[in-house]
Amino acid sequence: MSDAVSILDEVAAALEPYGLVPRGGLVFDEVDQAPPPGEGMIAKSVVLVGHYGSSIWPHFMEWRQWHPNMIDPLDAWSKQALSEIAADFGAKSVFPSDRPYLPFQQWAGRAEGLRTSPLGMLIHPEYGLWHAYRGALLFDHPVAFPTHHAPACHPCDTCAEKPCLSTCPAGAFNSASFAVDSCRHHLAGPQGATCMDGGCLARLACPVGRGHAYAQDQQRFHMAAFAGI
Repeated sequence: MSDAVSILDEVAAALEPYGLVPRGGLVFDEVDQAPPPGEGMIAKSVVLVGHYGSSIWPHFMEWRQWHPNMIDPLDAWSKQALSEIAADFGAKSVFPSDRPYLPFQQWAGRAEGLRTSPLGMLIHPEYGLWHAYRGALLFDHPVAFPTHHAPACHPCDTCAEKPCLSTCPAGAFNSASFAVDSCRHHLAGPQGATCMDGGCLARLACPVGRGHAYAQDQQRFHMAAFAGI
């Protein structure tokens, strides 16, 4: 494998067939401490991996045709893809579902300068709420990351109306919390059909990045997974 300067380009090329992209990263220090050593590796840096919009969806759906009965299929697909790529790079793959939980949101905030929206999700200045982190690659050496400039302003700071907080038919969101049980109760009844079929109305109400909203079948998949259906 070549030196650290070109690793990000090589990782990007390896991720492209899956619709995934490197989403920045960081070198661990006293502030951003590395996870506990595992399998003999002492991590020195992390490259976050994710997607914007629906870029992964056709790749995941093709894989799912051959794995129709998987539990947590999107997580399984992500783990299969990133574990294979990690092996090629001598890295270790880690995931948001791993226990104990790793500080993915903290890493993402440092890597891309993103901050949380009133819905609790990180908001991207271009893609809005339509992006995700599927995992990360841990390296045993410092990776050379390009200089990152945080967004000039937080998109939510200039959004006076904040329609995301007033659109939810279950009233599950306020500026301080998300009432998970209220949301799931709403989705379980006939009144939740619109959300189940078309996606979270609060998320869809956000004006940032609307052109990158997930395709309807992807929205439906995520809603069913959240509702436990």
